[in-house]
Amino acid sequence: MSSSHEIAVEIGGMPILVRTADPSFRELLASRYAGFIGASAEPSFELDVDLVPPSPEMASDEDVRVEMQGGQWHLRRGDFRAQWDPRLRRGRVRQTANPYSIDSVLRIVHTLVLAREGGFLLHAASAIRQGRAFLFSGVSGAGKTTISRLAPPDAILLSDEISYVRRAGEGYSACGTPFAGELARVGENCSAPIGTLYFLAQGPENRIEPVNPAEAARCLLRNVLFFAEDAELVKLIFRSACEFVDRVPVQRLTFVPDQRVWDLIQ
Repeated sequence: MSSSHEIAVEIGGMPILVRTADPSFRELLASRYAGFIGASAEPSFELDVDLVPPSPEMASDEDVRVEMQGGQWHLRRGDFRAQWDPRLRRGRVRQTANPYSIDSVLRIVHTLVLAREGGFLLHAASAIRQGRAFLFSGVSGAGKTTISRLAPPDAILLSDEISYVRRAGEGYSACGTPFAGELARVGENCSAPIGTLYFLAQGPENRIEPVNPAEAARCLLRNVLFFAEDAELVKLIFRSACEFVDRVPVQRLTFVPDQRVWDLIQ
């Protein structure tokens, strides 16, 4: 790009430099990712964004597809087309001037990187309390937004929708993300060791039950975000899920929508 405007979006300690020729789009990203803007001196990857006018092609409801072709990842959905070369650490995105397309591209790129590092993105709310992170996972309607809304003042919300899990030595850490759910609240840009993963269920009382490792791995895999049609990475994700439930306590949390549920979380 002859005249470019740059911004580094840093999530999970990984800065990705986003470059655009449109200064207003750069400002849109600065607002969208406020709190997650990092240093652009040494980014992990670079993405050039080519903005195109709205068209029938970019307004379709085509599902996301992620495939490796000729050493490059090809990402596409109804609203964007992208290529990303992990060896050159560069990519290009073609989309209209909206923050949702680049948001999805960033999520996909992070899932591809995390898969090789033993981590993953998870459909889960997460929060830090007393120095430890707690994850609350479940399908839509399980209560991720509710338990986030009920969090006490001493809890630091990392995400109410998509949690960022990284391998950290013999354990795992959870990092804040700007990927907000129904609360429309961006998480805090910080991290902490994961204490417990809770699978959510709503019921007539607050209670916690253990989950055996096999069931825990199955439930975890159902809620991991992963889009690539790639057998090798799918195997790595499966291995990561098994290792995670072997190292992190996993429990089922049944709760009523009341703040007292947080008395059980420790």
